[in-house]
Amino acid sequence: MESISENEIILLITRSGYLSKRIPVRQNGILELDLSTISLSPDSSHDLTFQNTISLSDAELTDDEADFDNISGILQSTRDAYLSAAAFDFSQTFYRVRGLGSEYGSLMINGIEMNKAFDGRPQWSNWGGLNDVQRNQVFSSGFSPSEYAFGGLGGTTNIIMRASRFASGGRITASGSNRSYTGRLMATYASGEKNNGWFYAFSIGRRYASEGYMEGTPFDANSIYLGLEKFINKEHALNFTAIYTPTLRGKSAPLTEEVVEIKGKRYNPYWGLQEGVIRNSRMKEINEPVFMLNHFWNPSDNIQINTNFSYQFGEVSNTRIDYGGTSFVDFDSQRTYLGGASNPDPVYYQKLPGYFLRFEGFEDFQKAYLSANELRNNGQINWDKIYEANANPDALYALAADVNQDQSLIANSILSWQLSSSLHVITSFKASSLKSHNFGRIEDLFGSSSFLDVEVFSDFSQNDLKNPDRKALEGESYKYDYNLEAQTAEVFGQLQKQWRSMEISVSGQVSSSSFKRFGNYQNEEFMANSYGRSKDIDFLTSGIKTNLLYKFSGRQSLELNLAAFSKAPLLKNIFINPRQNNAMAPWVSEEKITGSDLSYRYRTNLFNFRFTGYVQQIANSTEVSFYYTDGLSGLGRENSTAFVQEVLTKMDKQYLGVELSSEYQVTSTMKLKLAGGCGQFVYSNNPALSLFSSSFEDLNYEQSFLKGYRLPGGSQSAFQLAFEYRDPAYWWFGISQNYFTGAFIDVSPLNRTSNFRKDYDGLEIVEYNAEVARELLRQEQFDPYFLTNIIGGKSWRIKDKYLGLFASINNALNTNFKTGGFEQSRNANYRTLKVDRDREIPIFGNKYWYGNGTSYFVNLNLRF
Repeated sequence: MESISENEIILLITRSGYLSKRIPVRQNGILELDLSTISLSPDSSHDLTFQNTISLSDAELTDDEADFDNISGILQSTRDAYLSAAAFDFSQTFYRVRGLGSEYGSLMINGIEMNKAFDGRPQWSNWGGLNDVQRNQVFSSGFSPSEYAFGGLGGTTNIIMRASRFASGGRITASGSNRSYTGRLMATYASGEKNNGWFYAFSIGRRYASEGYMEGTPFDANSIYLGLEKFINKEHALNFTAIYTPTLRGKSAPLTEEVVEIKGKRYNPYWGLQEGVIRNSRMKEINEPVFMLNHFWNPSDNIQINTNFSYQFGEVSNTRIDYGGTSFVDFDSQRTYLGGASNPDPVYYQKLPGYFLRFEGFEDFQKAYLSANELRNNGQINWDKIYEANANPDALYALAADVNQDQSLIANSILSWQLSSSLHVITSFKASSLKSHNFGRIEDLFGSSSFLDVEVFSDFSQNDLKNPDRKALEGESYKYDYNLEAQTAEVFGQLQKQWRSMEISVSGQVSSSSFKRFGNYQNEEFMANSYGRSKDIDFLTSGIKTNLLYKFSGRQSLELNLAAFSKAPLLKNIFINPRQNNAMAPWVSEEKITGSDLSYRYRTNLFNFRFTGYVQQIANSTEVSFYYTDGLSGLGRENSTAFVQEVLTKMDKQYLGVELSSEYQVTSTMKLKLAGGCGQFVYSNNPALSLFSSSFEDLNYEQSFLKGYRLPGGSQSAFQLAFEYRDPAYWWFGISQNYFTGAFIDVSPLNRTSNFRKDYDGLEIVEYNAEVARELLRQEQFDPYFLTNIIGGKSWRIKDKYLGLFASINNALNTNFKTGGFEQSRNANYRTLKVDRDREIPIFGNKYWYGNGTSYFVNLNLRF
């Protein structure tokens, strides 16, 4: 061993969550130096910002219909300026890193994947409000190699919630906000090691709001975590984790510009006052406890085997107001049906001013004026009138819930083997099973006794022929009832080799998936294939990834990632209409995914820089959508309004972009950051489109001409310039200016088919004009905008305790902006769309989601 030179050396000691410490060391030819115990002080900015970040991830609580994701809360293990900006600042606009939703990433807790089989996304609410026990995270960005799983394009995150991984001590936290909740309380304690190798930790929390930022959105959530771990001996440890986070929250709706002009962007039509209390008709309730058992075995210093079991069960329900008809027996003892229930939605299109002004020259200005006044002055659900309409025993209205009750069992085993100092092997095997019971349920009959279980809008057809004319009571299932099952088995292997200036990793995966449906109702519209078991639907997928890292020096490196793999379709996209039948989407098959990225990094103590370029392709995707439409060709009738299931198959998407991450430590107290991502995410082919409905025979419109249209999902480009100051007296603040551009409306695929230029008789529309059609079908791009965010904090040491204060203001200048939206598909051909667009107020205009105005978050915590 060579002796260290006599030059003074700076020893840098860092750990996530603590302030770095620099220790000057002067050596005089000494081979060893004992520095004894080195204490690190908690980093208040990291600690308190983490609290804020998880609160931002509650933006995931936006409506499911928005189809947006939020990546906040999964990027804590990296200090990369771009990924931090994406998690903290860009997330409020539903920005997606590399344009990808969370179904293309992998979220794990204690090595167990938590992505749902139905939609591929992690259900953040299953562990929401447990910030203190989610700090230990391992994150692999993009499709770089992971220690736990093959992963996807969107990265892999493992949240380590072992009881032994928490520093001993406790924390009490109180927070206030005007976002999804207004108040939060948390308490956490970890024992550290006790006698005989025992560890325990627990955390409890509560989040609440009578109304969040959007009108009429109550929030009520409790959170419980318990961790127990036993070090049996030097080789074996056993960990038990229990998580339960029951959540109840009110939803809000996308709005047309007509409604926003009258009521404002915070308006929400889903609620009304009942006896002076806010009652939201669309409540989402989540009750899904999770139990985990983890075994850790170290048979030698070089081998680690981690075996995990997880069981999750419970219920997720989403309420809505259902309305239909009543029944009676006439004098001839023949059963007939009466309608009588109108749509209670205060922004139903037939209640808005534009509806009464729809015919040029025949406008009803009086009704338009009265409807605008009604919306302006009231505009909420009238619960009293609903109760009055339900005066008879047979209900016209009912509060119904769409319920899914899941039982999920997962087992996996991960082997990590350090064959030598430079060669590392990781293998794993995973098996999972899902049983999902899905049904409609009557929650509240609004004073009536029963609700007739027939489909009013399909000529009163029977929802279940085995129980005709059944009158459903409160708490009973109705309308639909079916089971879904999914089983997967997966084998993963990874080889990592290191040299002095180069590292290489190769990963491979093989997976088998099987899905099926079992109908518990025999629907009259689909008598042949609604009841009973579907055929088994099987997929076999595989993939390979490689990572090459070349180090020019200790400061500079070049990293290349390549990936090619297949992915089973999501369960939600396999069956066309699982509520009513077993029919499978045509041509559904595995997605084919390829990707590559190249990164250059430069690091010093003062300056960090990364520049990445990437290309990603997702081919052969399938998507199933549901909506009402009018103007369908080939049906032989002019009035073709119908509720349809739209199936897009053989769909390809391309993602191109670059990422920049840079930060410069100007002085010991000041830091500058410049970060951003610029992307172009498009449909790269013309997918096949088919329509299905109980109102007509299946329609195959062949191609939907989507090639070149931008994909929806927030801004495709975002940039940040940020300044941060940290005072030696343990207070700090930061300000960031963020710029967003490249957000596009979600276009209607049906309007881009041959149907658009055809009349109801199947012939081309006589007045069709190609130039006008191009303008009608031009994709709307939202205006770019700037958002200013301010954060700051202070910590105090009180003997052996720490008191921390954190505050943030998002959108400090109250900028008005749209985060997303979609075209309504009601006008499906040239004539109907042109007539509607030519109106001063379109009846079926685009619907939008608007971002929050100025919002705040304040957090106070005590560590002991």
